[in-house]
Amino acid sequence: MNAPIYQQALGADFDRLQPELQEYFSLVPGSGRYGVGEGTFDVVGCRQAWLRPLMRLTSSEEAFFPEYGEDVPFRIENHAHLDPFGRSSLTARREIRFTGHTRMFQDTTSINQRNEGRDPRGRSHLVDYVGRYRRMVTDLNLSVTPEGRLRGVSEASRLFLGPLRIPLPSALDAKAYAEQWWDPTEGPAGRHRIQVKVIQPQIGLVLVYAGSFDYRLRPYTGGSSAQSFLPRYAQPDRWENRT
Repeated sequence: MNAPIYQQALGADFDRLQPELQEYFSLVPGSGRYGVGEGTFDVVGCRQAWLRPLMRLTSSEEAFFPEYGEDVPFRIENHAHLDPFGRSSLTARREIRFTGHTRMFQDTTSINQRNEGRDPRGRSHLVDYVGRYRRMVTDLNLSVTPEGRLRGVSEASRLFLGPLRIPLPSALDAKAYAEQWWDPTEGPAGRHRIQVKVIQPQIGLVLVYAGSFDYRLRPYTGGSSAQSFLPRYAQPDRWENRT
């Protein structure tokens, strides 16, 4: 099935998304195109100063970072592809351009083939692998608001440390709450807006980013339309098959 993975996960609810969101989430492996978004985060990073030294310890993972800023430019690329295990996937690569320093944040969202067909509504299950080493995976719970916005909650995180698979207990696990929508009043022609909060039960708000951006599709250099194609610079340092 070469339908967009978000359409597979949402089923009939995909048609309730705003048309601009349907276009944004419609990339499929083998299309020969990738998405590019450029805009500004109104706020981005870790607001709690006491927590930033701990965040610095994990910054090399390209998943969390210690900086905090306002009006910070960013760029995102979306690449639809089959991962090395044959799963339909969407890899996102974000450049967050703090003053004097650019942070990377990357992840790959994949169809969980082990759970396909088990949803009573016929939907597929998505899992999100976070960071350059894909050492953390979370389940994605998606829904569509009455206004046609996409909401997502990351749940039940697991860590992969060598051969170990370590489920994080709910008291320690941080959940990401995301909402994305199209705002026709933003700028002269409208823009995409996104808001994400990562909250840990014992600490509170760990990470936040919210802002707006323009989005367009571009052809791959050389016109590659192989379903497994992913530019080398967008590939993680390791892939993970476990869920």
